[in-house]
Amino acid sequence: MPLIPYEPFRQLDNLRREWERFFPADIPLRQWFGLSSDVPGIDVYETEHDVVAVCDVPGLQKKDDVQIEVEGRMLTVSGTIHRTYETERDRLHRQERFAGRFQRTVTLPANVDPEGVRASYKNGVLEIRMPKLKAEGRRRIDIEFH
Repeated sequence: MPLIPYEPFRQLDNLRREWERFFPADIPLRQWFGLSSDVPGIDVYETEHDVVAVCDVPGLQKKDDVQIEVEGRMLTVSGTIHRTYETERDRLHRQERFAGRFQRTVTLPANVDPEGVRASYKNGVLEIRMPKLKAEGRRRIDIEFH
C-alpha cells in the first residue's frame, strides 16, 4: 500500500478547482444567481488634469435623487431611483430594472481636489469630473547640523 503525504488543504484546492470550472471567472457570481450586478456601473479614467467617473444611473428624476461625496481617494455615489409602473403589480411578470436606494464607493487613481468637482447628468449617464491635485515637487530639506 503506497503512502500518500498528508495535505490538509487538498480538499479545499479540489473544491476551488470545481468551483472555478462551474462558475467561470469572467462572469460575476452575482449574475449566476440572478442578483443585480453592482448599481450603478462606474467607469473611472484619467486625463491629463482630471479623474473622470462615468456612472450609469437611468431613472433619476431630480438632482436631489443622487449624492456625490469625495474624501481622499474615495468617490461615493449614492441615491434613490424611483420607478412608476403603468401596469398593476400583480400583472407584472418580470422586473429587471433596478429601483430603490443604491450606493457605490470606488477608489480613485489619484488624489483629487474636492472643491473643484463638477458633475453633469444627461440621458441616464452621470459624469463626474474631479481635478487632480498638483503633485508637490521634490524639495530639498536643509538640515540643522550642530
